[in-house]
Amino acid sequence: MIRSAIEIKGLKKRFGKQIVLDGIDLSVPSGVVYALLGPNGAGKTTLINILSTLTVPDEGSVRVAGFDVVTEKNKVKMSISLTGQFAAVDEVLTAEENLMMICRLSGLTAAEARSRTAELLSRFDLVSVAKKRVKTYSGGMRRRLDLAISLVVSRPIIFLDEPTTGLDTTSRRALWDVILRLKEQGITVFLTTQYLEEADQLADLISVIDGGKVVATGTAAELKSRVGDEVIELLNGNDEIIRSVTTSGSLHDVSRTLNELAAKVPPDLRVNIRKPSMDDVFLALTTKETERSIS
Repeated sequence: MIRSAIEIKGLKKRFGKQIVLDGIDLSVPSGVVYALLGPNGAGKTTLINILSTLTVPDEGSVRVAGFDVVTEKNKVKMSISLTGQFAAVDEVLTAEENLMMICRLSGLTAAEARSRTAELLSRFDLVSVAKKRVKTYSGGMRRRLDLAISLVVSRPIIFLDEPTTGLDTTSRRALWDVILRLKEQGITVFLTTQYLEEADQLADLISVIDGGKVVATGTAAELKSRVGDEVIELLNGNDEIIRSVTTSGSLHDVSRTLNELAAKVPPDLRVNIRKPSMDDVFLALTTKETERSIS
């Protein structure tokens, strides 16, 4: 197994006068789930496109599975699978037909295609709908089929660009299970997401990108520790958060903060003390206002 699945140094990308990626440095170990968090327009999809050889970088070095994405493009393609933001499946065909078609296009014999199709239908819990046309599927079913198609040929690295966007909570969590099973098989999963809980639950490592730059990298616990050890929230009678303050978690700091707040706010506000969440990390590390989805 390759030691590093992805190595990025000094990556820059512009579109016209707009700088989308501004000196990205990332190192992704093999066999992990790596999440890239960031607001809309932060450059997440552009980075995925460069890593999957769909877009050429302007500056910097980018290696995937040990191969340069510019000079060794074909070797990179043979090492990766990509699932984009929108399911790329033929709605007229059934799940079985979609998979058989991709299997044959990938060079499998008829017998191998039938075997691989049956295996993937079972792995992604699509056996019961295998012979139904995809246009009748729910969003979660389409997403699972899209991911199954991307794994027709086994690759050591898979890119998932916001894989659960638009899915309900049940479908999202089902896809989480699929992603964790991929990791158990030694596959490196690099995903972009706006769902903060998704990164918290799935990722071994998380990078936060904002304004085309990586502003922080670490485990979920490490990123949360950067915010503070305890968060003090002041709530009104409707349980709406009026103010939120982070502290070191020590008795002295919590007591001092509460005394300072008590002197400034109405006495009828309630107090809630909790551990930092990925919400707190995201708000602390990103500067752009964005619509964030939290499942």
